[in-house]
Amino acid sequence: MSQITLVLPFALPFPEFAPDLVRALEAPALAALLTRTSSHARVPADDAVRALPHEQWLARALGLQQAGRPAFAAAAMRARGMQQEAGTWFIVNPVHIEIARTHLMMGDPARVRLDERESRALFDTALPFFEEAGHALRYGDAATWFMRADDWAELDTATPDAALGMDLTDWMPLGAAAAAFRRLQNEVQIVWHAHPVNAAREERRLPPVNAFWAWGAADAQRQGAAGAPALVALEAGSTVGALAGSHAAVLPDFGAPFDADAIVYCGGPAPHAVGADWGGWIGQLQQLEAGLFAPILAALMKGRVRKVSLVLSHRDAHAEFTTTALAQRSFWRRPTLDRLL
Repeated sequence: MSQITLVLPFALPFPEFAPDLVRALEAPALAALLTRTSSHARVPADDAVRALPHEQWLARALGLQQAGRPAFAAAAMRARGMQQEAGTWFIVNPVHIEIARTHLMMGDPARVRLDERESRALFDTALPFFEEAGHALRYGDAATWFMRADDWAELDTATPDAALGMDLTDWMPLGAAAAAFRRLQNEVQIVWHAHPVNAAREERRLPPVNAFWAWGAADAQRQGAAGAPALVALEAGSTVGALAGSHAAVLPDFGAPFDADAIVYCGGPAPHAVGADWGGWIGQLQQLEAGLFAPILAALMKGRVRKVSLVLSHRDAHAEFTTTALAQRSFWRRPTLDRLL
């Protein structure tokens, strides 16, 4: 038997909305998983790390940290079967930056929806500028490229999900190499501004790709922690979609025993919470109640899974809950969702 850890970013409701949301949510299996536990804890985010709480948790769980920050680039390249030269590599996401009246704000990278042809064309246009700056650039997929920048190893970057919807003044790269990064960014922005790809996208009312976001710096030789569980993403996302070795189009089948420990990442609630769509957030959790929480609770009680952990988060903290079949027999603990408060 194995241990399954469910990671659900933004499934922990924001404190100001939590009482009303918890009253509206009907999820008895989730309530049992949260209430009848062998351990639980709530952990505030480390403000010195420019990443969301669940990203910080994943970096620790997988052993992918560098200078205390998530170091995902090398693992993301290996997940794609890419060869990497020795040195420091960054994940690079082509993004759309919105110019508001008083500040800059990054649009959701998942909504850029670049196809392979568009991404290749923008990549080819940007490549000479990266090479002139002394940085190799490698194509991973339409949403994910990789840059080698050994002299930028100390650059303090933020994950794109952490910067999403925020004033970018507070989230741009920091450190001695920040000025060099801005110069490269400006050069690429100029050539992309009038690029035929962006002209065609604007005709289709799609956001133009007018910047790139670099993050997740890691030494090419960085391996994850020995014996770290496999990571499965139920959908692609700007962080875990780049990192996961496998993706599942449907929820896992908990009807058969799991052979090895696994971290199952489900980002479904996140866009609803970030967009303050609380009706959609409740609907998403109700779907997960039927498709994920109830089946995994049944698998636990039937001995197909040895232990279940849940990692739920919002922007400021994450909560961890661990349960076993023995803990679920604590009948005197009435299942409740109050631990979401």
